[in-house]
Order: sequence, then C-alpha cells, then structure tokens
Amino acid sequence: MKKLFQSYQLNDILLNNRFVMAPMTRSRSSQGSVPNDLMAEYYGQRATAGLIISEATQISLQGMGYAKTPGIYTQEQVEGWKKVTENVHQKGGHLFLQLWHVGRVSSSKINGLQPLAPSAIPASNTSVYIFDGAPNNDATFISVEDPKEMTKKDIQQTINDFAAGAENAIEAGFDGVEIHGANGYLIDQFLRSNSNIRTDEYGGNAENRIRFLMEVSEAVVKAVGKERTGVRLSPFIKFKDMDDPEILDTIMLAAEKLNAMGIAYIHLCEADWDDAPEIPYPFRKELREKFKNTIIATGNKTPSEGEDLLEQNLVDLIGFGRRFLTNPDYPERVRQNAALNEITDSHTLFGGGDARGYTDYPFLS
Repeated sequence: MKKLFQSYQLNDILLNNRFVMAPMTRSRSSQGSVPNDLMAEYYGQRATAGLIISEATQISLQGMGYAKTPGIYTQEQVEGWKKVTENVHQKGGHLFLQLWHVGRVSSSKINGLQPLAPSAIPASNTSVYIFDGAPNNDATFISVEDPKEMTKKDIQQTINDFAAGAENAIEAGFDGVEIHGANGYLIDQFLRSNSNIRTDEYGGNAENRIRFLMEVSEAVVKAVGKERTGVRLSPFIKFKDMDDPEILDTIMLAAEKLNAMGIAYIHLCEADWDDAPEIPYPFRKELREKFKNTIIATGNKTPSEGEDLLEQNLVDLIGFGRRFLTNPDYPERVRQNAALNEITDSHTLFGGGDARGYTDYPFLS
C-alpha cells in the first residue's frame, strides 16, 4: 500500500496520505440544521484521513431533502461548523465541505416548500426521510413530491446560494468546498436528458444541460478560488430515476470545461453495492486525459483496489465511506492489516441523539 500512504499535494494543501473520508449523510445536526459538538467529535476522530469531505450540506432551506441534515446558510450553522473544522485541524487533518441542493428529491414535509427541479418531472420510486417518533428512533421514509420547474429567477437564486454557501464554508474554517453534482440531486438533474426537458438555454443538447453546473462552478470559483473548489459527479449511477443514455458524453464534456476552469478536483462517486457495475478502463483513461488536476474515486473499494488505481495513475486519491463510519482510525488499521469494526446497529446510521453508532466505534488499542 505504498501509494495510499504517500503524502499528496492538493494545490497548496499537503495531505498526509491518499485516503479520503467520503461524504456520508448521518442526520445528526441540531435544530435549525446546526452542526453540534457530537458532530465535531465524530469528524475529529477521523482526522487521520488525508482529506475529509463533509456530509452533504444544504445551501438553503429550499435545498434540503432529508431531516436533520446540516446547512451552511445561517450564521448559527457557520458557528456550528467552526467546532468541526477546529477539531479536525487541531488533529492535523484537512476537510472540504460538500455543497448540496437536492432539487426534486424532497418533500414539503421536510422544509415546508415544494421541491424545485429543472423540469416538472417527479422522481419515480424515490423516497426521503423524516423522524416522527418511530421505534428505535428510526427514520420514516416518505415519497418525494412533484417538483416545480425552476424559473430563470430560481436558477440565479440557486447559483447565488451555492456561492454564498462556499463563502460561509471558508468562514467556518473549511479548506475548500465540493459542489455536489452527483447521485440524482439538482445539478445531476440538469445534466441528464431524462430529468431535464427544458427548451431554453439550460436544456436540450449537452452543452446546454451542463450550463447550470458550469455557472454554479464559476460562481463558487469566483467566491473562494479554483484551488478551493471540487466537483462530485456520478456518471454510472442511475438510482433516483436517473437512467440517461447520454450521460457519459455529457460528463466528459463537463470534465473538459471544468479542466479549463482549473478547479482543484473531480470526485467520481461510483456505485458501492455488491453487484455494482465496474467503471470501465477506457472511461477512466479518457477522463484522465481530459481532466489534468486531481481525480478522486469513491465506491466501496478495498485498499488493494484503490492502490491499483493509484499505481496506474488513473486517480490520485481514494475515497472510503462505510469503512470510516465504523473505523475512525481506518488508515492505521489498513497499515497494520488489523481487523475492522462492522456496523453494530443499522438503526443508528441515520439520526440518533447520542454517541451510539456514531462516535462509540472503538479505536485500535
């Protein structure tokens, strides 16, 4: 595992290794979507990752799709996140905040608002969750609601919200931000021809469908700098009713434009279930040719699989999600080839008011 444990220069940030703690929604924020002391402890425990990317964080109340997820649009939220960044930095770690707008993947039962989307097309077979006193503090899943097609004013407001969220993240002490353009959420909805049937400059051909992503990225770069801006994309993920035969060409066009913009990285969110499709070598090779800066790959990889991608120079950093969830000292466990903690109680994955299943996973003795 020589490559995984090498340091890595991410622009002016020296990462201690090439492990990335991938973003994972845990729904632990306090009232008002404010990060809290428990979250600060959780992230601080995992500061041995070369880079932490925070859980998805909504840029506005409109952008919220699940209960108890954190925000980055009020001063109280900024102050809450400062506890997180200070704890991680004190322990020698680095972290980016993931900027999130869920688009049509929402319900008025979450935020009191009708969801917005590029087109008024609901996502079939798609749910979000609330907490309504179910046994074991479980999340209760509810169907998403029909969205409203975004007006030009809505689009501009959302672009402004991404930029403001980025500025707030830097004020909160983050080393940078990641624009969430993956997994069927708002930006991904604009990218895909089956969820975006607009007839204006934001819909139709691929050049138009990437326009929203590019305008968001330009606004964020202007707000915090290209060296502090990453983008997450998920070309091979089709859940949330996102099966688009044109998406690979669209993603590659976006990668070329993002390369010209000079952003810090592209983060590939890859399917992480057992029979998930492998990302084909030709796609990885073409992406490497068209995007010259850092590439992160995340998707239930073993350390040896990650090492192989690093050795082939197809990616630069490897993201791990669930392994960091249950193993706060995951890099050291890999180094020692030590046994791994497994999920002890699935009821604690989303939500919970205490340390159980969140900050109580043991470290190596």
